[in-house]
Amino acid sequence: MEITNEKTSPSATTTSADLHSPARNASEAGNPLTAKPWTYRSRRIGPIYIPAYASPPFQLGLVAIVCFLCPGMFNALAGLGGGGQFDATTANNANVALYSTFSVVGFFAGTFANRMGIKLTLCLGGIGYFIYIASFLSYNRNQNGGFPIFAGALLGVCAGLLWCAQGAIMMSYPPEASKGRYISWFWMIFNLGAVLGSLIPLGQNIHSDAGGVNDGTYIGFMVLTFLGAAMAWLLVDARAVQRADGSHVVLMKHPTWQSELLGLVETLKTDSWVVLLFPMFLASNWFYTYQFNDVNLARFNVRTRALNGVLYWLSQIIGAYIFGYALDISRVRRSTRAKAVWAVLFIITMAIWGGGYAWQRQYTRAETSAEGYVKMDWTSRGYVGPMFLYMFYGFYDAAWQTCVYWFMGALTNNGRKLANFAGFYKGIQSAGAAIMFRIDALKAPFMNEFASCWGLLAGSLLVALPLIMLKVQDTVPLVDDIKFSDETIEEVMPTVAREDEGTKVH
Repeated sequence: MEITNEKTSPSATTTSADLHSPARNASEAGNPLTAKPWTYRSRRIGPIYIPAYASPPFQLGLVAIVCFLCPGMFNALAGLGGGGQFDATTANNANVALYSTFSVVGFFAGTFANRMGIKLTLCLGGIGYFIYIASFLSYNRNQNGGFPIFAGALLGVCAGLLWCAQGAIMMSYPPEASKGRYISWFWMIFNLGAVLGSLIPLGQNIHSDAGGVNDGTYIGFMVLTFLGAAMAWLLVDARAVQRADGSHVVLMKHPTWQSELLGLVETLKTDSWVVLLFPMFLASNWFYTYQFNDVNLARFNVRTRALNGVLYWLSQIIGAYIFGYALDISRVRRSTRAKAVWAVLFIITMAIWGGGYAWQRQYTRAETSAEGYVKMDWTSRGYVGPMFLYMFYGFYDAAWQTCVYWFMGALTNNGRKLANFAGFYKGIQSAGAAIMFRIDALKAPFMNEFASCWGLLAGSLLVALPLIMLKVQDTVPLVDDIKFSDETIEEVMPTVAREDEGTKVH
């Protein structure tokens, strides 16, 4: 087996081995790096290419694994409906607390991520998922509903930090031409965590028709979430990341709490058009409560819910792949792609949720909560139809999330600004989830909740249309990205472009 090392810079014509080395580039630009030289060498083991450790694809892969192990396990548990319990009341109350704090912290999380750095922000976020799942293990034993509510509120703080850091990395690390694929890769790896996580309760409850999961399910999730939080420390500092062309992420060299709080306000002033995406942000988690509690939990027994969860998250992987790669089709201008994907989103919103309306007409909350109601099993007659509907719901979620991230990434390449965008997104998204969980906890009719989901999704697309038509450019000039930082063009520009400038001077 042959193992070779390759530099991340693509220049094949140079005769100097270290002409494009990170140390040299950093020194010339006055931009000291914190990573070791070996982190900038890609490797090939036989036919397998491994990107450099400090490259965007490798770093995004690490972030995806952290989210695979932390939010991925949370999604697997949430996908069972009611946090794996027989009744959803405790989980609903915990989720109201979670998304309430998430909505506040998330909106301002860009400030914390920019000031504290990526590694600490992600690690703190991961710890919250561990404690949240531990609270349901405790509830399984002692029925103390206070612990899950406290853990939910704590997770809201932690998740706001984690998702802001993740969003900033996913949107700012890749070059413009690859943002759709990077979002796709992340979403596929992340949702693979939910797929595997859903296999845990499926395997442990495959011969059970009970309403809740056992202790082993929660313990398995706890081990994985703790591992995910620890893995956050394997990341390199954002300033040390170098793209294949030698360019760096646009950041603040010397962020302070004051500069980042003011930067939050400045983002809303300079990019006020982003508010047209706020309804899409609100809608992006609004439908989870309906899908998990009012479809999966209401109609299916525990082993079938686990199977539905596996299929739901598998469909997310398919949706992320299709939309992520379609968004990066290079032969079509980016502004044209933005308009086309908006039209596709609107069409599938009408088609998939139209099918959901036909399904929802078949049952009510009063029927499914009646004593003696028998929930559907995968062996039941008529299961195939709702199974495919649930899969399409998962596909749609991935399509929505991928497109929203891509729309934000198309507005700027500035890492500092994108951290604030990600904070806005997760904060508003979580406010919607908190509202919807509270509505469900108050036992609103299923059809009312369904209508709110469908109406909000379709309406938010209409609100976002002016931004997509007028503000998504084919490319964002570097001079525009640099305005929102204290770096210079020479410090972040591609290596080849920097050398061309030097040739012109001499």
